[in-house]
Amino acid sequence: MHSHIKLLLLLCLALISCQQQSDTVNQTIVDINSAPDTLSLLGEGIISTSLYERDIAISPQGDEIIYTLGDYKQTRRGLVILTKKSEQWSEPALMSISGEYMDIEPFYSHDGQRLFFASNRPIFNDTTRKDYNIWYSDRLNNGWSAPVAIDSLINTRADEFYPSLSRNGNLYFTATRPNGIGREDIFMSELIDGHYQTPKPLPAEVNSALYEFNAFISPNEDYLLFGSFGRSDGLGGGDIYISEKDSLGHWTQARNLGSPINSDKLDFCPFVDTASRNFYFTSERSGNQKSPIKSIAELKSSANSPLNGFGNIYKISFEALGIKTAINN
Repeated sequence: MHSHIKLLLLLCLALISCQQQSDTVNQTIVDINSAPDTLSLLGEGIISTSLYERDIAISPQGDEIIYTLGDYKQTRRGLVILTKKSEQWSEPALMSISGEYMDIEPFYSHDGQRLFFASNRPIFNDTTRKDYNIWYSDRLNNGWSAPVAIDSLINTRADEFYPSLSRNGNLYFTATRPNGIGREDIFMSELIDGHYQTPKPLPAEVNSALYEFNAFISPNEDYLLFGSFGRSDGLGGGDIYISEKDSLGHWTQARNLGSPINSDKLDFCPFVDTASRNFYFTSERSGNQKSPIKSIAELKSSANSPLNGFGNIYKISFEALGIKTAINN
């Protein structure tokens, strides 16, 4: 009898040890605190998987991660959240406000109490609308409120993407509009007395006759990171650029961040976590996909790995970008 009890105790201790090791692995892999000077995948096998991940947002308090998860061809997409409690991250879970429609591109307000995102859900009681618009949801004691669309001054019958807000609430987003400069541009709408003003395209130092998209604005609006495609200095399928404000408050000519941030594949969706001093972005770069196929098993393993050419989320220290502007909270 005593031997059975001893065996049971040993099994319990082994299970506890395994759980602790699992928690440690989870905590180590999902790391938003260290600031590496070389590129690394975020949460390989947990966040960055064989599916398509993009558009990361980290709460100002550092206790939540939200990103977009899609299938291989992004025909189905939703917002996924991880929460941190007692220094451990939860498993990724679909947000309660997401899943029925195509929800993408999350961004927290400066205090972390409001989540902005883009969605193709019906808007303004018009069930025929399927364009992307900018929505927000407020934090509740037990979750998030039903999403609310920003007014029609921002949300038109065309698409609006990738909301990003400065500390004072000014809204930057991607759209194609008659008063734009190119095929897709970065627009800004000032928040005055709680109301968004008519959006204006950023100047030619940022926007071009080509494609500009997915802009991250710094809290103090002193630098802007954004994606662009088709420029003469581009490295491939779309690159990340930066424009900084000069001493007069004017945007400087945007410059390509270069390698290793940009590759010959699509690199986009920039985000800066000012608390951890980390820069995040999405990339479609892959592993060695050009090597000869050695076996079916090897092909399957490559196709189902995080580096299969679908989107992953990468991070690197903000300082590694060589940006003149000092990072600020």
